[in-house]
Amino acid sequence: MRDFLPGDVLRRKYVVGIVEEVYSSYGFEPLETPAMERLDTLLGKYGEEGDQLIFRVMKRGEKLGRILQDIPDENTLADSGLRYDLTVPLARVAAEYQADIPRVFKRYQIQPVYRADRPARGRFREFYQCDLDIVGSRELTVELEVLSAAAEVLSRLGFSNEDFTLRLNHRGILHGLMEVCGIPPGKEESALVAIDKLDKIGAEGVQKELQERGIAEEGAAGLLRVFSSETKGNSQVISRLGGLLEPSDAGMKGLAELEWLIERSGNCPAAGCLRLDPSLARGLSYYTGAIFEVEMTGFGVSAGGGGRYDDLIGMFSGKKIPACGFSLGLERIILLLQERNMFPKDLAGKPEVLVTLFSEETLASGLELAHCLRGAGIRADLYPEPGKYGKQFKYAEQRGIRRVILQGPDEIEQGVITLKDLETGTQETVSLDQCVALLTR
Repeated sequence: MRDFLPGDVLRRKYVVGIVEEVYSSYGFEPLETPAMERLDTLLGKYGEEGDQLIFRVMKRGEKLGRILQDIPDENTLADSGLRYDLTVPLARVAAEYQADIPRVFKRYQIQPVYRADRPARGRFREFYQCDLDIVGSRELTVELEVLSAAAEVLSRLGFSNEDFTLRLNHRGILHGLMEVCGIPPGKEESALVAIDKLDKIGAEGVQKELQERGIAEEGAAGLLRVFSSETKGNSQVISRLGGLLEPSDAGMKGLAELEWLIERSGNCPAAGCLRLDPSLARGLSYYTGAIFEVEMTGFGVSAGGGGRYDDLIGMFSGKKIPACGFSLGLERIILLLQERNMFPKDLAGKPEVLVTLFSEETLASGLELAHCLRGAGIRADLYPEPGKYGKQFKYAEQRGIRRVILQGPDEIEQGVITLKDLETGTQETVSLDQCVALLTR
């Protein structure tokens, strides 16, 4: 969990601003939920490994002595937890407020989530997710919408189609592959947890974990042969999977849905960056259909993901309500933009000009000038101490303020100001109206 200095906050606001602009343009509306949820709301939704990463919050009013007792069940001490993601809170809201939201509910949510994870590059215990979800429709146009919005955000941030890929798979395809490889139904979820680590621990590590999870050696080897294949191009992957999955109805249905998505994506922002990848598993157990993940070229970790989860809301509402969504990881996107020097030089929110103070006698004029500039919509900083210009210029450089205003006794007497560009060293003496025009053009 980190502090964010002003430069960090401005970079974050820049990215969030683009995300909100794109999400809103697709018709999504904002939602916010509490950082803390009931523990029984969170548990059982993320799979065995996800549940272990939930920060539990001790019951209200418990005493220290209670903690020190030998209590076998840790849940007797905790009845709440910090949210692990934004999808389960959405499912609770969709179930709780059915009468207050449209039948097809399009929401976006940009808030922090918490995981008791081991910190690493691009991985933190508190981090922001930028979610968008559509609740209430089973149509595949929903998948196209969320994939298109995610692709458009990345494009607006400056990433090209060579910089990122939207990997696609389907839980039906994974189920079908388990069938044809002889994995018993009771072992499927366990096998998926291991397969989801393929890009992290490699085929040998996954095979070892599969065997540790009780998957027969023959079945484990069959799965790895499928998932480690180097088949390239969506059409080749579809052809190959079609042959493998023919005995499985669930597998063929899932493959047909992904074919539809790829064929219909031609006129969408996601066109050209969708890649069918049968090894994509995504460890969260609530997915029921198509699943997605953002792979950034040369980054090594996912920058976002999502999928269809038609059963999750039913855990709270008692009836099946379809849903599908996508989440972009704010921290990882910011890290990439910084590493690749992709942020604009002049981020919105930074001061555009510094008003210097020549002496105590010019203080009143300086205050009035700063006020006039702010009234014209210009972000103007006022140096608080009259004195040498060198000191004030150094302050401007530290703040990343390129232009400064000089107004000594001579300028005040003539009713003009001097606008200096610290980057080029040039300066010109102008009227206040001319200065405003130069700063706003």
